[in-house]
Amino acid sequence: MSVLRVPSNKQPTTDDQLDPYKVFRVTHPFHPLYGREFALIERRSAWGEERVYFHDDSGRLRRIAAAWTNAAGPDPFDMVSGGRSHFRIDDLLQLVALIQRHNAAQRLSKVTHCHPSVSSK
Repeated sequence: MSVLRVPSNKQPTTDDQLDPYKVFRVTHPFHPLYGREFALIERRSAWGEERVYFHDDSGRLRRIAAAWTNAAGPDPFDMVSGGRSHFRIDDLLQLVALIQRHNAAQRLSKVTHCHPSVSSK
């Protein structure tokens, strides 16, 4: 009796960390290694973010944020926006908070300049 094997459509839940042919490219436009490809040694979470480990040209083990490489996969926001937006929501919210802090500092500066302290001489 032969067993009929049906191919699975399920995606694997983990990457094969030992695949010596897996490579990644540095995609961050301001990184000095931009455009270079390296063999992926390991991928793990460190300091609160996903990092990829590789050997540089001198053989030294190095690491870089996975988000700065194509190893991170496509950004869900970029996929949904279809390239129509240059800014991510998190970045815009941080910008709003920065502007609010700047405006508050400006208002405080104006108040202290308009009302100088009175000398008691």
